[in-house]
Amino acid sequence: MRRRLTLLVAATMCLALIAFVVPLALLLRTVAQDRATATAAADAQSLVSLVGTADPETLRSSVEHMAAGARGPLTVYLADGTVLGTREPQSSAVRLAALAGVSRTVDRAEGREIVVAVLGRTDGTAVIRSFVPAAELTRGVLRAWLVLAALGIALLLLGLLVADRLSRALVGPLTELSAVSHRLAGADLTARARPDGPPELREVAGALNHLADRIQDLLREEREEVADLSHRLRAPLTSLRLEAESLSGADAVRIAARVDAMERAVTGLISQARHRRETDAHAWCDAAAALRERVAFWTVLAEDTGRAVTLDITADGPLPVGVPADELAAAVDALLGNVFAHTPDGTAFSVTLAPRPGGGALLTVADDGPGLSVDLVRRGVSAGGSTGLGLDIARRAARSSGGRMDLSTGPSGGARVTLELGPPSPAPPPP
Repeated sequence: MRRRLTLLVAATMCLALIAFVVPLALLLRTVAQDRATATAAADAQSLVSLVGTADPETLRSSVEHMAAGARGPLTVYLADGTVLGTREPQSSAVRLAALAGVSRTVDRAEGREIVVAVLGRTDGTAVIRSFVPAAELTRGVLRAWLVLAALGIALLLLGLLVADRLSRALVGPLTELSAVSHRLAGADLTARARPDGPPELREVAGALNHLADRIQDLLREEREEVADLSHRLRAPLTSLRLEAESLSGADAVRIAARVDAMERAVTGLISQARHRRETDAHAWCDAAAALRERVAFWTVLAEDTGRAVTLDITADGPLPVGVPADELAAAVDALLGNVFAHTPDGTAFSVTLAPRPGGGALLTVADDGPGLSVDLVRRGVSAGGSTGLGLDIARRAARSSGGRMDLSTGPSGGARVTLELGPPSPAPPPP
């Protein structure tokens, strides 16, 4: 935009300078020609009275004196053939003036000729000829044109400098507004624009700052509502714990363990909702460790429902991915929860984790169930009575790391979900 404004000012100034300088240059040339012609005509007119009344000797000395001081040839042709002043052959204009007694000005290739006929002499019509060379007609014109050109260039440079200053004052606040909007889009809600520049831009900066404040208020309210909602789950969890404690045997231990896991999840959700920080671009975790922990949790439920679980981690060491551990755990829980929710008891499933080319990991969850349903792909819609957010949670976890999620059908005809998890940025420290 800054360059476009400068080009616009340059084009406008060039047109204005051309419209001003070209006519002025032509006028200067015309004035120079008229000045030289007027000087030569004045020299010729000053001899008219002498040619008509003076004696031959006085006329000769006067003409010789004036011809020596003239800028061009000055000649007097008498009727008897006598030539006084500068010796020049008679031109057609001189002969015409001697015959017809007509004074005139003739433009020639080598200059301008001024012919004055003097009538009333006893010997006939005399002719005074003053000639202005072409160099005299253009004397000083080139220098004046150079001065005009230099003045035009100086004005153009001055205009470009002023345009650049004005464009800086306009583009600078716009660039700052763009940077602040990008920071807000990147979840940096502390970004604020500095009201600067023209009144319109200051108003836009104030509106952007107000929008950022409003977004912060809405997010704060949303987190408080999520935290309050999660906190309400503590009462039924406490009741469920009391019921589990009243039981005995292995069932009581297993139920108590699940209640403890649920309570830890709720506590983590409350803490995350209340103290959630901005998205950390450098967050990472070990996908292999996180996956083993979550599969171990779901294996207990799989044994109760008669499901065969296969865990295959084709990595000798840790697999760092650019996803926080809690988000990856939530994604794994969502995928495995869909398996339990949308397949009948006894359906086997497998979980595979492999290194991803270029860094990261490939997480695949496949089952032997009836396959994918369209309702599973749409956020917030489910035909199985769930919230419909499971796959969306996994998709957002993959996208936050720079990867993606693929849905397909496995070899047995069941659902197959693959998460491409990107590498952390920058590389995590050695484990």
